[in-house]
Amino acid sequence: MFKAELIESKARLRSAADDPTRNLSACPALVLNADYTPLSYYPLSLWPWQTAIKAVFLDRVTIVESYEREVHSPNLDMAVPSVIALKQYVKHSEFPAFTRFNLFLRDRFQCQYCGSPDTLTFDHVTPRRLGGKTTWENIATACAPCNMKKGGRTPKQAHMTLQSAPIRPTSWQLQQYGKSFPPNHLHETWRDWLYWDIELEA
Repeated sequence: MFKAELIESKARLRSAADDPTRNLSACPALVLNADYTPLSYYPLSLWPWQTAIKAVFLDRVTIVESYEREVHSPNLDMAVPSVIALKQYVKHSEFPAFTRFNLFLRDRFQCQYCGSPDTLTFDHVTPRRLGGKTTWENIATACAPCNMKKGGRTPKQAHMTLQSAPIRPTSWQLQQYGKSFPPNHLHETWRDWLYWDIELEA
């Protein structure tokens, strides 16, 4: 569970008070699945306001929350959606794609040798020259200095210690990790939908 101070320390909640003058480019819609949970946490599933409004008229989404900002046409005045839910459930695959971004997310965007968040790349724990493969279980996030220091050796040969053994994560695990990395701003209408399972405080 993630406590409220995590949100407050890592995210700046944007007040709805400025909505009437808000630039439309700053009005993305948070997209929820049909079960009203976010499609993804990191990166956040956001649609531009035009896409959200088009989806409303195509009857593909339900409007859950709206900005106070409105758009106008000769035949219509409409509040810009801030949270929308898909009408058809999108089933997530059990395991995420093996990509650089997902690898970094699994490893919390930190070098698995020294903990640095800078100049990240990836390292073959068992080097390819020793038969190591490019798989979830043999790739770890590493900063460039640690990657160069380790070279074509195993961690033991290089006298370096992995903070955690690389694993193949599930999509659910990556979603949980993603909650630790909220964007630098959240519209206040998103809060209940992004962090609905946060532990409540007395």
